[in-house]
Amino acid sequence: MTGIGRNELRAVSAAVLAVATHLSVRDVLRTILTSARRLVGARYAALGVPDDAGGFAEFLADGVTDEQWAAIGPVPRQHGLLGVLLHDTKPVRLDDIRAHPRFEWWPAAHPVLTDFLGVPITDGDEIVGEIFVANKTADGGFTEQDEELLALLAAHAAIAIVNARLHERARELSMVQERTRIARELHDAVTQKLFSLRLAAESAATLAGRDSARAAAQLDLVRALAAEVSDELRAAVVGLRPPDLAGDGLDSAIGKQAELLNRVHGVDIVYRGGDVPRLTTTREEAVYRVLQEALHNALRHASAHRIQVDLRVHSESVVLEVSDDGTGFDVEGSRDRRLGLTSMRERARAAGGRLRVTSTSPGGTTVRLEVPVGG
Repeated sequence: MTGIGRNELRAVSAAVLAVATHLSVRDVLRTILTSARRLVGARYAALGVPDDAGGFAEFLADGVTDEQWAAIGPVPRQHGLLGVLLHDTKPVRLDDIRAHPRFEWWPAAHPVLTDFLGVPITDGDEIVGEIFVANKTADGGFTEQDEELLALLAAHAAIAIVNARLHERARELSMVQERTRIARELHDAVTQKLFSLRLAAESAATLAGRDSARAAAQLDLVRALAAEVSDELRAAVVGLRPPDLAGDGLDSAIGKQAELLNRVHGVDIVYRGGDVPRLTTTREEAVYRVLQEALHNALRHASAHRIQVDLRVHSESVVLEVSDDGTGFDVEGSRDRRLGLTSMRERARAAGGRLRVTSTSPGGTTVRLEVPVGG
């Protein structure tokens, strides 16, 4: 790439590395846009991702304040020069945008644009967006070198947009699979119990007036079956797949899970989160799965009235603690929980972390997981 000097290449490299630290597509596109405006020395920059209705699914601007952006009004439509860049793969470089035959107008609060450089964002032959800059801060307008730089950043924007599409499709597929799994589990585990519960209730109603002892026995069966159905439904909720940890982050995802289970079970689940750094995908999922298993055990076995969940950073590690005030159990000898404890320990080991479970009866149980931030 002739024409781009060493300093510019270093700046582009820094911009690309900055892009890699973001996970949401909007953050990625924002970083690209800010880098573009700075690298080519423009007063204004914008980036748009079109929708299928003649507008933009995403439209970001850089160089205007929030107040200016609000005064400008609604996001633009795919008209004028914006429409050109969405239908022609060739860049557009102008000394004055107002001289272009497709120039139309802008709102009264819109800044006045003069020199202009726009580049389509392409994935193969498909145009997936556009990025443009305006009003060069140095004399002479935008150059061929500026065009090369903008094209380079447009290529990275294309990767971000395509990856976001693939992620969204994968998420939708995962949701469909999860709904299918839950439906299957509810059918297999709950439907038969509900049928038995209905028969027991009808039998109790029939016997109520002529055999009170047998009616009472049937009502005991109704209570037992209802409790089993309740447990199966709760297990289905606890077994839900992790949310979008990449988008939500551990703090938000754990908070949402605690809030959900609080509503479902009616137990006082208190979450104290913190601003924890991002971990690898494997480590974040391990923390979330250990949380689920610890909550499941506390809710199903401990007869707890209060469960406290803490997430924090300590000595270069992210620490998760789940503590309950329940009945406690024998950590080494409890058959009911051994499989869950084994699973938690395996997850901790695979994530390079450490798991410690302490329990007293009475007194309650604490599950503590530490996973390293780096390494």
